[in-house]
Amino acid sequence: MDIKTAKLLTDWYRKEKRDLPWRDTGNPEDVWISEIMLQQTRIEAVKEYFTRFRKALPDINAIASCPDDALMKLWEGLGYYSRARNLKKCAAACVQKYGGHIPADYDALLALPGIGAYTAGAVASIAFGIPVPAVDGNVLRVLSRLSGSEEDITLPGTKKKFTDELQSLLNDAASPRHSASPGKFSVSDFNQALMELGEVLCIPNGEPLCNRCPVRKNCIAAKEHSTDRIPVRSPKKKRRIENRTLFVIRDGDRFLFRKRPAKGLLAGLYEFPGEEGFLTEKEALSFASRLGTEPLRIRTLPEAKHIFTHIEWHMHAWEIRVASFSGMDEILKKEFRFVTKKELQGFAVPSAFRTYVDHYALRD
Repeated sequence: MDIKTAKLLTDWYRKEKRDLPWRDTGNPEDVWISEIMLQQTRIEAVKEYFTRFRKALPDINAIASCPDDALMKLWEGLGYYSRARNLKKCAAACVQKYGGHIPADYDALLALPGIGAYTAGAVASIAFGIPVPAVDGNVLRVLSRLSGSEEDITLPGTKKKFTDELQSLLNDAASPRHSASPGKFSVSDFNQALMELGEVLCIPNGEPLCNRCPVRKNCIAAKEHSTDRIPVRSPKKKRRIENRTLFVIRDGDRFLFRKRPAKGLLAGLYEFPGEEGFLTEKEALSFASRLGTEPLRIRTLPEAKHIFTHIEWHMHAWEIRVASFSGMDEILKKEFRFVTKKELQGFAVPSAFRTYVDHYALRD
């Protein structure tokens, strides 16, 4: 990309940028939090979460000291919960090392928990005007089409090549923050322009909106009508399918929930207890009995499916009514929670179990 194209993009962004709750607030924390939330998540889904999150946790100290269950509740439904745990770790590190502030240094940002090269580049450039690239999938798609590149963007070498080219451009022609020095452009606006173009016009699914693109005359893929095959991506690996059986065990108004382990998939969140594989009615009743409960009746519930990045859960479920939970072993009682609908409002239950949460109207 040349300076002329960069300036066209920047001018377009300043005129057409969307009004987003984290944009142009002057607070580096907003850039950091939004970039973490936006990983693997659509902007429209993030806006409401961001606003609620910032209202509950208005600064880094509040994030660092937030109890885990409360943090997970704020993040509930946003997915990829390790992001929330890393956000808290990052906040704690900023409190300890930087007096409760986001460091205005790319290398320092990169060393913080949960921050990779893209996020470090985004925060450094957008919040502090530091001339570094922020290259994600949207940016790679834009750059591939502009240059007509047919290199596989999933390969680290391709990303490095584009990152190096952008760094060279920024070294030559970027101004800090929103400066409009002659012959230069704002690194903050430029990086956001690349992201914005990839999100609203040079889109990943369906036909790109080339007729509205501010740099279409400079785009090789548009000229050669090759946007349908650029960017090039190697095929994704097939998701692993895991069959699971869930047990909705209740003694009337109370439901049995279990907190997942502190590490691994959906770590630290609450779930209906379950087992691998599809269990029969007899096996389901045996599971309830092993917990020390006395099953009264059992019925099947609707099947459900949930897709993670690399795994797909296919779920069968049984509702098991029990006389009470009083007969459960004391050690087991520490592993489980016996919660009413009202009490469940304070727990984070991942969307993987939404079918069953909705079935019982456990969420207002």
